[in-house]
Amino acid sequence: MMFRFAGAFAAIVFLMGCQQPAASAQLSEPERDEVRELVRSYILENPEIIEEALIELQRRARAREMQSVYDALSANEAAIYNDPRDPRLGPDDAEVVIVEFMDYKCSYCRVAASWVESVREEYGDRVQILFKEYPILGDESVEASRAAIAALRQGDEVYAAFHMALIRSSGPLPGTRIDQLAAVSGVDVAQMRTDMEDPEILAHINQVRSLGRALNVTGTPFFIVDGVVVPGANEMALNEALSAALRG
Repeated sequence: MMFRFAGAFAAIVFLMGCQQPAASAQLSEPERDEVRELVRSYILENPEIIEEALIELQRRARAREMQSVYDALSANEAAIYNDPRDPRLGPDDAEVVIVEFMDYKCSYCRVAASWVESVREEYGDRVQILFKEYPILGDESVEASRAAIAALRQGDEVYAAFHMALIRSSGPLPGTRIDQLAAVSGVDVAQMRTDMEDPEILAHINQVRSLGRALNVTGTPFFIVDGVVVPGANEMALNEALSAALRG
């Protein structure tokens, strides 16, 4: 397997060499065979260069992927930050805006919720948390998001309490469980259920899903900290991005 790969790699190197100016490419067939053998021998004697090359290819692929994400951020800035339907905790004039795409059935979102709480406690009005309800884990996720957005109509603090109750809840989230969590969070459950039927709520969720696809959000949580993308519940990366943003 290694010999075949090395041979293919040698051929690629040789073909790349053939793209050089014509004067340096005029080799006889024996000379070409000699070059091929030299390249092959070098690779066999130094196989670690294959691993190094693959690592570099992966690094470049990740860099291209991240660049495409940042290009999408720029193209969709208004949809990310200026949708008045999105839940927000913290003032509009906060120094830093943290956007989180989240799903109530996502276990990693439960981990990230602790970080979000600690940020609100430590930095207060210096930070605004903007939630993108992004249910991607099935029908229960969708119903929970519909309920949360409906509860938002009863006030930011009602939403905040209900949001934290939902995100801390583990296991299934059937309708009865959602209603129980809503009730203990101070939500008018009957009004919530009525508002959940408003087609605008599902339309909002679907638009957030479209935005997520445009940003290549394939999993939750997905954070944007003052314009810096942090996929997953990576607390170290989140703290670094937030500290840099607060330093200005």
